[in-house]
Amino acid sequence: MSKVYFVGCGPGDPDLITVKAKKLLQKADVVVYSGSLIPPQILKICKKAELHDASGLVREEIFEILKKNAQSGKLVVRLHDGDPAVFGTVREQTDNLQKEGIDFQIIPGVTSFLAASAALGLQLTLAGVTQTIIVTRAEKRTKVPSGEKISELARHKSTMVFYLSVQLLSDIVKEALRGGYLPTTPAAVVYRASWPDQKIITGTLQDIVKKVWAQKITRTAIVIIGDVIQPKSYEYSKLYDKTFSHGYRKAKNTLDPTK
Repeated sequence: MSKVYFVGCGPGDPDLITVKAKKLLQKADVVVYSGSLIPPQILKICKKAELHDASGLVREEIFEILKKNAQSGKLVVRLHDGDPAVFGTVREQTDNLQKEGIDFQIIPGVTSFLAASAALGLQLTLAGVTQTIIVTRAEKRTKVPSGEKISELARHKSTMVFYLSVQLLSDIVKEALRGGYLPTTPAAVVYRASWPDQKIITGTLQDIVKKVWAQKITRTAIVIIGDVIQPKSYEYSKLYDKTFSHGYRKAKNTLDPTK
């Protein structure tokens, strides 16, 4: 019996797939992939694999493909966009596999909010601004716990990242303002981060909705809110400060490189 590999292929740019993921795809016998979210260039790596598009399958059908082929000793990959652990369906799949005595391994990938922040040229945690990133989504058909309402999370004034939510951007803005963000708080939306048709829209909570709707973006985008997007000021890191000592370097109280 083989194990099932849950593999993150990255955010879209095929060059951002990990070496480990690429090697597995090259050897895979069976690949169940997440529909159009997986770039065609990634699927071309699966030269010997039997491919199954999960977008047209239900949970039970996906599990049956994974189980049957793993039990037959085949190398099976469940290919997810981004990272399997971030807003994926990994837990329900791995729990069912374990019930059948089938082992699994998760191979991490670059998740899309990191590709979005890279596209924006951001540092998501910034000394003197915030040391916290909140990754969440807006509530619609799938409910969120009451303590995780956007207005509650917004009270922290940290960097907020939203998946699966750009179509609810006006609701996000209303709740963020209710939670205490100022109308002038910077906001950004990155559509299809790292793909060839990537779009970047920046603004504030006052105007981001209008700007995004003008571009007709209603899906496949990351929303980021927070002062790290356009900080008025920030502090330099203490790690590289000449007066700061740590286990690898003593403090240097002079700029003279000979001392």
